[in-house]
Amino acid sequence: MADHFPDRGTALGSELSDAVVAFHEAIGGLLGLSAADHKALGILQREGAMSAGELAARTSLTAGAVTGLVDRLEAAGLARRDRDHDDRRRLVVTASRPTDPRVAAAFAALGSAMAEVTAGFTLEQQQVIARWAEMTTAVLREQAAALRRSA
Repeated sequence: MADHFPDRGTALGSELSDAVVAFHEAIGGLLGLSAADHKALGILQREGAMSAGELAARTSLTAGAVTGLVDRLEAAGLARRDRDHDDRRRLVVTASRPTDPRVAAAFAALGSAMAEVTAGFTLEQQQVIARWAEMTTAVLREQAAALRRSA
């Protein structure tokens, strides 16, 4: 590992990223979806109905890719396209049913396992970890936006 990365922080970031993607691929697989499809479904469930363009911006996917993604979610019975209540010309995508019980169980198991991990750190350490996670999330979003602008 050290041979491929200039520092341990880079290696840990790559390992974390790989593990998160693998987890979401496994979750998506329970529903017959890809990780990207499942993450988009999660955004819709957390944030509510939004246009395909808004979903594209939140997922960093192109409009064409989001159209296919929404088609797959609709085919699986997980989302639907509806008319916007405020602007009937506009379509919004809405998550159409609660999460599959297997997915809920998987996230509950993850939550329990992560609670055990967290319990191994002091409050001060947890605050540092939380700050790192918030800053890392912001950097990743900024970098994704920069890549979209340059494409």
